[in-house]
Amino acid sequence: MRIGIDLGGTKIEVIALSAEGDALFRHRVSTPRDDYPKTLEAIVGLVKLAEEKTGQQGSVGLGIPGTLSPFTRRVKNANSTWLNGQPLDKDLHKMLGREVRIANDANCLAVSEAVDGAAAGCPTVFAVIIGTGCGAGVALNGKAHTGGNGNAGEWGHNPLPWMDEDELRYRDEVPCYCGKSGCIETFISGTGFAVDYQRLSGVERKGAEIIKLVGEQDPVAELAMSRYELRLAKSLAHVVNILDPDVIVMGGGMSNVDRLYQTVPMLMKKWVFGGECETPVRKARHGDSSGVRGAAWLWPQDN
Repeated sequence: MRIGIDLGGTKIEVIALSAEGDALFRHRVSTPRDDYPKTLEAIVGLVKLAEEKTGQQGSVGLGIPGTLSPFTRRVKNANSTWLNGQPLDKDLHKMLGREVRIANDANCLAVSEAVDGAAAGCPTVFAVIIGTGCGAGVALNGKAHTGGNGNAGEWGHNPLPWMDEDELRYRDEVPCYCGKSGCIETFISGTGFAVDYQRLSGVERKGAEIIKLVGEQDPVAELAMSRYELRLAKSLAHVVNILDPDVIVMGGGMSNVDRLYQTVPMLMKKWVFGGECETPVRKARHGDSSGVRGAAWLWPQDN
């Protein structure tokens, strides 16, 4: 049995998977924000609960909104800032009495979809989370690729490529939490989409409300959506020019906008070197469950 934990900013979820990938148990609790000891206790409690309910012991994988530094073995780059600087894997190892494998939550999405999701059987998978924030992960042959600095897939914290005059004007308006300006995250996250609509309309709305207006053929909402599609296409074309993945999988709130899967691949062609691009862009098959499933799959299938 494999146990996966998805540690998010607002909730912590556990799933127990059989050897065939069937869900045996799942449960979620609220995240104890700004409290590292209580976060550890919540994770350990979920592992013990999963094992109690299934009557089995399992390997444990954990997805986090950051990464482990390969140099210090401490958490870095987490927007759940109370995790930064903590020896999370060592502390959990001590509390559970076994190794815990940890990866970035977007890498877990990539692994989940590469193993038995929308990218099953594809050697190189680039997985994107476009929700409140924006992140990405890479899976190579079904395993998370973290890179020598632990930063593989940190796509959202590169500058939006090929900025037009409008984007250049706005890039310093909303600084990214990472301290830089002009980051992809500030333009193509769900938050960035809502901010752009507010610029165009002068009205503050949530992303779901704007999408509904798009369906009603509201011209300002449609303009915001078309600008979003172009920015997403440019950002993904940049990935194709560097990594050229076999498939791009999208998760997060904005991934539920079905028209993106028709418009974005066509728009990408203009920005990919040579003008040729048939890279499929697919919606995550496991949806919101991809991250927690991918955490469980951090252990090889033969374990």
